[in-house]
Amino acid sequence: MHNLFITTILILFLFSNSSATLGGGVPRSGGWNPIPDVTNPTVVDIGKFAINEHNKQDRASLKFGKIVKGEQQVVAGMNYNLTISAVEGSADKSYVALVYDKPWEKIRQLVSFKGPV
Repeated sequence: MHNLFITTILILFLFSNSSATLGGGVPRSGGWNPIPDVTNPTVVDIGKFAINEHNKQDRASLKFGKIVKGEQQVVAGMNYNLTISAVEGSADKSYVALVYDKPWEKIRQLVSFKGPV
């Protein structure tokens, strides 16, 4: 009975930590970790959010293309540092966006947006 309890606790701990990062692996708290699957729907949604927010704030008209690469950082939520390919006019250009996300409180904020880079 005691062993079953300990095993259950260990399994719950492992699952809770492995689900904290997109694409697998246990993130280091505070450190930046590469996002192995930048086609993950959540990552793509955050990239699209960054483009839309930038367009609203700067009255721009960028069109989201794809996430080129990204890193994530565990904080009281998650920071995403994304390199995003977007179309400006007829040219494909790259931009770097930092987005803070805390989905359980429905908070998503564009912290910075740079580019083209």
